[in-house]
This record gives sequence, C-alpha cells and structure tokens, in this order.
Amino acid sequence: MRIDVESLSWGVPGRSIVDDVALSVGTREVLGLVGPNGSGKSSLLRCVAGLRKPSRGTVRYDGADISDWDSKRIARRVAFVEQYTDTESDLRVADVVDLGRTPFRANWRNQDHRDHVVVEAALSRMGLTDLRARHWKTLSGGERQRTHIARALAQQPSAILLDEPTNHLDIRHQLDLMRLLAAADHTVVIVLHDLSLAARFCDRLVLLDQGRVVASGAPLDVLTPARLREVFTVEAEVEPDRAGDVRIHYR
Repeated sequence: MRIDVESLSWGVPGRSIVDDVALSVGTREVLGLVGPNGSGKSSLLRCVAGLRKPSRGTVRYDGADISDWDSKRIARRVAFVEQYTDTESDLRVADVVDLGRTPFRANWRNQDHRDHVVVEAALSRMGLTDLRARHWKTLSGGERQRTHIARALAQQPSAILLDEPTNHLDIRHQLDLMRLLAAADHTVVIVLHDLSLAARFCDRLVLLDQGRVVASGAPLDVLTPARLREVFTVEAEVEPDRAGDVRIHYR
C-alpha cells in the first residue's frame, strides 16, 4: 500500500507540533521517522494512522483521502503499534492478539477457524507461542510489546505503523523485530530513536526537527555528520561498512 502525506500540519492551542509535512511511502517500503525528542515524530505517525485529524493537509492510502474514513475501515488497511500500551483487563496473550481480528468481524461473531489460524501464525512470528496462555499482568515490558506487535500482524494489514517499538525489547528481540519488518510484505512506517537501527533496516529516512522535515532520502544521505551536529548536537562519523550498512560512530 502506498501512503502519501500532503502539506500536513497539526498542533495544540498556541503550539504547532507538525508543520507542513509532505512525504510518500512506497508499497512494501520501510520508512523510518527520526529526530530529537519533541520533533513531532509520534504526532505525525498518529495523523498518518488516522488517530488525529490534521488541522491542514491530507493523508492518502493508495490515492484515497482518509479524512472521512471511520476507524474500522482504517483498521482493515493499517495496524498501529503505540509506544506505550496498557490495559486494566488481565487478558491472555492469545486474547490480546485476537483483538487484531476485530475489524473483520460482525459484532456478534466469535473467533472462527480462519481467525484461529491467523492468530496462531502471529504468535509464532513473534516467538509467543509458548506464552499464549499467559496473562497480561504477568508479562514483562518486552513481552507486552511483542504481544502488541503480534496483534498488529493478526490484522493482516497492508501497512504497519510503529511508534518506537524497540524501546522495551532486548538486543536480540530488537534485531529480530527489525529483520521481520524489513522482510515483511507490508508497507512500514516506524519511529525510531536508535539511529543505527534506523540506518541499517530502513529503506529511507525522514528526519524531523521542530515539526518540519529537515531531510529525506537514503540513510547515508540523511544522517550526515553535519546534520547530526545541527539537529542532535552530537559529533559523529558516518560511513558504510563492507556489507553496505551505515555505521555511526559517536565521539
């Protein structure tokens, strides 16, 4: 699925948070949103997901303006994984993942065979099969995050939007998740603080600062020493390694 954002702005009274942003994400492309804290990354992502109505501008899925779409219609196309999620209900892991099937059910229908197959596949992809009967309150932060990503996969979306999904994951699961997203048959838009992960696994990056796009393009073109100095106020060397991945060495 292609996603296009045109002249998008959003803010709160007295403060602009996303300011005249334009970007496009190609089908099955992995686009990383990077930038310092408060640069508008999460707010932009929520506008793209239809969770916030922009004050100006348009979001299009495959050319269709989503401004009048309801949440169920959007959820049939796009899965959104929040940065922090919690619930008072002590659901089992499998029940949380099954929530991803909700957009495709009539209100009165229980899980059918297809739902069961999709949920079990999502549990397996996130390494949660052995935890399927565990209750939410017994899970670690990383296990909860993996469960929510499995729920997103169970939606079988055309696009997955993720807000800092690696925050609660250990190194192994960070790499596993990024490899899964890079290889998946989805369009992916992901907010990341870890520039090394972003540079290694994203096809393109959009660098935001103070709500505006500073640079957009291939990781090596966006994450230049001059931009890291200007936007993040850090000194760094940026270079490709023998495998073609971008390596960032902070000084």
